[in-house]
Amino acid sequence: MADGFTIAERVPAATAVEVITLGCRLNACESQAIREQALADGARGVVVVNTCAVTSEAVRQARQMIRKARRQNPDARLVVTGCAAQIDSASFAAMPEVDLVLGNAEKVRPGALIDPGPRVRVGDIMAADLALGHPLGGMGDRARAHVEIQNGCDHRCTFCVIPFGRGPSRSVPAGLVVDHVARLSAAGYNEIVLTGVDLTSWGADLPGAPTLGGLVKRILKGVPGLPRLRLSSIDAAEIDDDLLDCLAIEPRLMPYLHLSLQSGDDMILKRMKRRHSRDQALRLIDAARRARPDIAVGADIIAGFPTESEAAFANSLSLIAQAGLAFVHVFPYSPRSGTPAARMPRVEPAIVKSRAAALRQAGDQALSRHLQSLVGRTTRSLVERPGRARAEDFTEITFEGEAAAGSVLEGAIVGHDHHAAHLGGWRPAR
Repeated sequence: MADGFTIAERVPAATAVEVITLGCRLNACESQAIREQALADGARGVVVVNTCAVTSEAVRQARQMIRKARRQNPDARLVVTGCAAQIDSASFAAMPEVDLVLGNAEKVRPGALIDPGPRVRVGDIMAADLALGHPLGGMGDRARAHVEIQNGCDHRCTFCVIPFGRGPSRSVPAGLVVDHVARLSAAGYNEIVLTGVDLTSWGADLPGAPTLGGLVKRILKGVPGLPRLRLSSIDAAEIDDDLLDCLAIEPRLMPYLHLSLQSGDDMILKRMKRRHSRDQALRLIDAARRARPDIAVGADIIAGFPTESEAAFANSLSLIAQAGLAFVHVFPYSPRSGTPAARMPRVEPAIVKSRAAALRQAGDQALSRHLQSLVGRTTRSLVERPGRARAEDFTEITFEGEAAAGSVLEGAIVGHDHHAAHLGGWRPAR
């Protein structure tokens, strides 16, 4: 999946276009592109719901949001797009609240929101086999900018429908990425986040098959004034030597990895059709720590995948402490129609719920250990909103006083509340 967490945010526009985002940071990045294109097109009176399909619950939430958006905007042109719309356009077109359904390839095209053409415009996403022509996105929020450098996925994990919503993997050429990041840096953004559906596959479809690590090196060399470069969620099976080298030698690459691990049990990983084993994941994390001792690691873990035994679940639970994870994002297994996993023997829903709760509890304990380890350390933190910031290792930071969103503060961690670390005696970073 594109990222390790789900968001629901609204991006209102001066043109009276509102974009409601559900899902990952890639969707948020594309929502900004929708907003910018709407501004260029002069669109008015439009509400866009950019949907997610990663779980059945995400689809349910999308329908709920569409109904709510219609109640709140009875006279608006209501447009539905995103992965859920791409995968099941007919069901969204059947909703009386919806005026237009756009596929993922159509949603950022010029005039898409105002074109009086067919009510359903959803193309064959699997035919999108060419490299992306340019990076998408810019301002994700006032603190940082998200840049889409890759889209789609060539892998077929047995639980996942996202390839059918995003199509095959396509990469933005390195030169275009560097130029885009340079423009955002010149505009004043202190942190850029590289994002995609399968970020570590970046470059495989480009001439010479460059790697993500090579792209990171090229960005940092080509944009020397950029203070912070961050990666979104990545696949543990594809981290290249250049990326580990960057972690070791380049302080501007933020010391945080969010890994799509999904399970700590080898048999379940095979049934998921993941491309790494438990041991490979642990060795990767160890290599990352040797390259960058201050690195923090987060991970996605699925609770109650079909056929998951108590022993298999115990392996996922123990992985949290053994891997020294700082952040854990737990997904209770959710069957998606048409996927191989949906045909596998299911774990009882009550057991899935119980296992998810146990994983979250272990994740809370892991976060507390991580926060305690930071006390007394000096850190640089990017301000996100009043009183809140993010450290270089993605730890949430609280602070007192006023500082502008997007500015960087330097100070020592003086304590924590088991959820966030507290920055004391801070000063603007030079």
